[in-house]
Amino acid sequence: MAIAEQITVCADCEALSIKQAIAMASDNDTLLIKKGTYKEFNILIDKPLTLLGENYPVIDGEDKGEIIRIASDNVTVDGLFIINVGTSYTSDYAAIRVVQSENFLIQNIVLEKLFFGIYLEKSNNGKVYHNKIIGDAVDEYNSGNGIQLWYSHNVVVDHNIVQGVRDGIYLEFSDNVTINNNLSSNNLRYGLHFMFSNDDVYTNNTFENNGAGVAVMFSKRIKMRKNIFRKNWGTASYGVLLKEINDAEIVGNTFEENTIGINIEGSNRIDYRNNDFINNGWAVKVRGACYSNRFVGNNFLYNSFDISYNSKVSDNVFEQNYWSSYTGYDLNKDGIGDVPYRPVKLFSYIVNRTPETIVLLRSLFMDIIDFSEKVSPVFTPDNLVDATPLMRPFSGLEEDVVASQTSKPK
Repeated sequence: MAIAEQITVCADCEALSIKQAIAMASDNDTLLIKKGTYKEFNILIDKPLTLLGENYPVIDGEDKGEIIRIASDNVTVDGLFIINVGTSYTSDYAAIRVVQSENFLIQNIVLEKLFFGIYLEKSNNGKVYHNKIIGDAVDEYNSGNGIQLWYSHNVVVDHNIVQGVRDGIYLEFSDNVTINNNLSSNNLRYGLHFMFSNDDVYTNNTFENNGAGVAVMFSKRIKMRKNIFRKNWGTASYGVLLKEINDAEIVGNTFEENTIGINIEGSNRIDYRNNDFINNGWAVKVRGACYSNRFVGNNFLYNSFDISYNSKVSDNVFEQNYWSSYTGYDLNKDGIGDVPYRPVKLFSYIVNRTPETIVLLRSLFMDIIDFSEKVSPVFTPDNLVDATPLMRPFSGLEEDVVASQTSKPK
């Protein structure tokens, strides 16, 4: 068995370029790339290698095309500064593309002036860790995504910063992916975008000031835990869009200062638990065909509208949530309001049908018709009610208590 060696790349070395070093290398060698600027593109890594940058050498693609393509198992790329990826309307040029490869590691990479950033194509069992992707995208039609997975499974995307691209992180036909501890902000479209991807988990991420927050579409068994969705503002913006999502968990997240916290359409059997909805236009907007969902132990704090609903039929369950606009009482001091709370205001029903009426939001007339609808529901679902509203905001310490109480047979 050959012993792995180290090949040094620098202006005074035997290997003057990265391409030359790859040609010289044997399987499992390490290429130590010294600090400097290397004007190269279409670098093909077709054998198991480690590319290790020393003090962040610059790989400048000079806008000519793709820069690094990995087409081998067991490749690590670590510690490079990559700039000037080519832009094309026919090819998705990437700073780093991984094609039909296993056991890859891409870490400590800084990307600027890019089209697509890190693009995984039919590649599995790898990790994208601790990278910084800073784009300067202006229009969606000529910009790419920061981290893209296409038909790639069992991948970890962890501790990355993605800004100024089309979609921060994009998944399509990619299952069993874990997305943790990332910051995705100031992107043109979505901070995170799922399409036809199942059994994925994303936790402890922050999605802030994106065109439309996060979109999760046509996927099953997604777990979304302890993420922050903040300041995703716009006429068609939201913290999260759920479209045709089934059997998912949305637990322990914060939705703060979004036009819509969660926009839901055709999504069923979802567990919404222990989330904070703070200062949103709409906390939750349900657009129909949503059944058997449970909202338990959430805090609805100072939203213009807590729940918007466009149907008179509802089998969704609301239990033991805290509503800042609740005005009931608790005579037996058990922490549960004695009067049920109806979270759907008549005014939200009116705004759904005639958006221009939003200008009347703070008027006394709207307060009066909301009160009348609360007393005798005519337009809003009469069974959409939280019969056990909390008298004080829910905290994570109470999770086990609420779970045990709501699981008891009635």
